[in-house]
Amino acid sequence: MLTWTSDVRRTAKPTTVLVTGGAGFIGSHLCDRLVQKGQRVICVDNLYTGRLSNIRPLMNHPYFRFIEHDICNLLSLAEPIDRIYNLACPASPVHYQKDPLGTMKTCVLGSHHMLELAREKSARILQASTSEVYGDPEVHPQAEHYVGHVNTLGPRACYDEGKRAAETMFCDYRRLFGLDARIARIFNTYGPRMLENDGRVISNFIVQALRNEPITIYGDGTQTRSFCYVDDLLNGLELLMESGREVDGPCNLGNPHEITIGEIARLIIDQTGSRSTLRYHPLPQDDPKRRKPLIRKAEKLLHWQPRVPLEQGLRVTVGYFSLRVFAPDEKEVLLPRPRVASKQRSRRVPDGMDGQGVEGIRLSKAPRAKCRPVS
Repeated sequence: MLTWTSDVRRTAKPTTVLVTGGAGFIGSHLCDRLVQKGQRVICVDNLYTGRLSNIRPLMNHPYFRFIEHDICNLLSLAEPIDRIYNLACPASPVHYQKDPLGTMKTCVLGSHHMLELAREKSARILQASTSEVYGDPEVHPQAEHYVGHVNTLGPRACYDEGKRAAETMFCDYRRLFGLDARIARIFNTYGPRMLENDGRVISNFIVQALRNEPITIYGDGTQTRSFCYVDDLLNGLELLMESGREVDGPCNLGNPHEITIGEIARLIIDQTGSRSTLRYHPLPQDDPKRRKPLIRKAEKLLHWQPRVPLEQGLRVTVGYFSLRVFAPDEKEVLLPRPRVASKQRSRRVPDGMDGQGVEGIRLSKAPRAKCRPVS
């Protein structure tokens, strides 16, 4: 695994950190890192797109606890909470468009519940927002003060507008209640534990290249993206969380190295030694033409910059997908889980299970979620 040493130091006294969406791509890496630093971690995920296999190595760690729960429902925790990373929400168009109402509720109602929990626990909270709040931008590159160009009625609006509404709530809670709330606008991120079927550029291209299938390019391939390796993003998230209150408002976190979709496709073909060809399709509605973060705020206030070159990060990601694509249970792992009614409960995965399914898992006793009025 490609790793870089974080600039965030281990604290003398362990803190308790709640990570929503903690079994997902970014969330599970964050849980790994926090536990390794001696933090007590409570991972909350409804497993809609998260995987138990992502957090299975942590399941028996004394500082780690997993709760299967949908944050659209109230979450009751007895213990003190010091930090909350709110990462819960499907982040790829394939998954957030499959259940647009659920996506909007997760962004808005789920964020409201986490903000109320932060107030109750006097905890610091960080919202994982997205570059999608800029929509199909008319300003390039995108700085935090740019208000965006978003179609509020399109198929991507459930995610774009949901994240924008969540940002509004975080700012209002900071103004009205003095809540220590931070907002990270996350640009395209890649690395191990991405879902094979999430429809994102790098995961799609790698899987198709490994199978020697035609690589699907929407548009003419000249649209651009900027890709940040997951370890770099985690450094930025931690630095933002632990920064002083002078870091106000949203903060872009992403890699400003801009590359066209066609270039990234050819780079992946080269790295995989694939026989794939390029196949072009019409550009989906509201798909942004250019995307590049302006990260001066993060550079100045957090002293953060991405360090992992794209070619190096891709080699690690290709290696990960090589194992996933040719796994015996490939068809099973490519299927997303349906949304189900949330049940707040802790889980431990017995030795010998692969962590993909949930059948047969013994559930440890945990208090039921207590419904309480939200002030």
